[in-house]
Amino acid sequence: MPEPSDISAKQDVELVAASREGDMEAYEELVHRHRDKIYARAFSMVRNEEQALDLSQEAWIKAWQRLHQFHGDASFATWITRITINLSLDFLRKAKRQRAESVEALEENSGGVERHLPVTNPNPTARLERAELRSKIDLALAKLSEDHRTVLILHEFEELQYKEIAERVGCSIGTVMSRLFYARRKMAVAMKELLGEG
Repeated sequence: MPEPSDISAKQDVELVAASREGDMEAYEELVHRHRDKIYARAFSMVRNEEQALDLSQEAWIKAWQRLHQFHGDASFATWITRITINLSLDFLRKAKRQRAESVEALEENSGGVERHLPVTNPNPTARLERAELRSKIDLALAKLSEDHRTVLILHEFEELQYKEIAERVGCSIGTVMSRLFYARRKMAVAMKELLGEG
């Protein structure tokens, strides 16, 4: 069995290859390297700490099951981030359907969930000097609607093209462009307010 120092010195591609052969230690190293980023991406989309943990855990399980599908066209980090985004989008769609089916119950508890959502910086690895800005960006994202936040994250942070975003969220390219325009405008206003407070 290799020493931890040997494993930590390996590139992601080498660890993926070892993981494909059933080396759990190699896969644990991959998890250790990328878990914070994966959690942060899930949280940025679903806005709930517990759900983000569940989704990121599910992403790691799914990635393990699909390692044979990883061909190295993109980095491993990019590949598992895409898995996380797809799981988050599925969760949001399901949640949206459930909300539509129980409008009366939602109205009775209007705003109840939102008041309990965390507003602090969710990324445990954020450097101290960036913590305040990250926190303000997170607060600004929270002010956007689910639809606007999703297209902004996919375009700005994941650098997906309009066509790819349209396919992911199930709408037209025109709708994506419209949502992105309004999301950027609202984000700019929110950031101006938040930074102005400081």
